[in-house]
Parts: sequence; structure tokens; C-alpha cells
Amino acid sequence: MRILPLALLLLATPLFAQGTPEASAAKSGSYKADKNHTQVAFTVTHFGFSLYNGMFGNITGALTLDTAAPAKSKVSIDIPLADVVTTVAKLNEHLQSADFFDVAKFPTAHFESTSIVASGTTARISGNLTLHGVTKPVVLEARFIGAGGNPMSKIETIGFSATTSIKRSDFGITKLVPMVTDQVDLRINAAFEKI
Repeated sequence: MRILPLALLLLATPLFAQGTPEASAAKSGSYKADKNHTQVAFTVTHFGFSLYNGMFGNITGALTLDTAAPAKSKVSIDIPLADVVTTVAKLNEHLQSADFFDVAKFPTAHFESTSIVASGTTARISGNLTLHGVTKPVVLEARFIGAGGNPMSKIETIGFSATTSIKRSDFGITKLVPMVTDQVDLRINAAFEKI
């Protein structure tokens, strides 16, 4: 009875193997963000007592990947700010208000790369972030997660994770600073599907 589960595990291993991702699996071309599997998470320190997380979904965007010349690659993402989610419904509403994101005036945040410097399975992605009507340069520290045919959709997919930190006051979002920290740590988990 144990042979069948073991056999299934061995068959699945190439698809879901742990360890160092193989950058050679990545294919050049044009990709679009898989909005069902792309997330932008943020962390702030709340009143000096705890770290607090929130997340955005329904991310859209595009990736142009050149594996032979990674510096020629480009990435952009759009974040619908009304889709902010925390563990408190009233806070979700407050974050959408003029006190914070002011989604009625500024419904979307946008990142556009200006340069990419790759080294193995990591990359430094410089670009411009537009948030709350203000555009500032940011640098994403990115790492390649994996690439290959999606076992469900059969679509060629590639994934990355990236981190950066911003000061929200640089974008005119100052409510409750410093009780809720000015520094906001961001993590982008992105899946892109080949088109």
C-alpha cells in the first residue's frame, strides 16, 4: 500500500523539486503577470509593539525576458490599491481612504523597471514606483524561483520574488507616522505566464 504514494511522489519530484532553481529553464519572450498567483505584501511596525502585514492581489503587469542579455529585460506591474487586504475589515476601508492610499484619486500603484543587473539566480532591478501621485526611484532585490510548464494550465510560467523598502512619507502618505512606521517593507511574489 505504500508503493503507490511513493511512486506518485517520485513522478512529481521533477516538477516540484526543492533546491537550487535552474535558471536555464527560463525562456526568453513576452509574459503577462498571473494575477491569481502574484501578490504584493507590506509590513509596518505598529505602535512599536508588533509587525503588521497587509497584501494586495489582482496584480497585472508584463515581463519581457531576454535570457541571453538579461540587461535588456523589462518588467512592469500595476497594483490596484482598492484590493488591499488585512485581517481587519475596517482597516481595509481606512487604508483606501484619503488618510492613506486615497484610492478615489489614485486607484493604482505602478512600477516600471529602468535597469536590470542579473547575477546567477538573483537580480537588482532598478525602476520607478508611482504611488499616491508621486514617482520615486526604488531598487528591488529579486531572486528567481522557478520556470517551466504549469502542470495545471500547461502554460510556460516563470516566477520571482523581490523585496524593497520605501518611506511612505516620500509618497505623501504620512498619517500616524511615527506611531505606524514610515518605513514600509515590501515583498513581491510574482508569477508570469508566457504569451
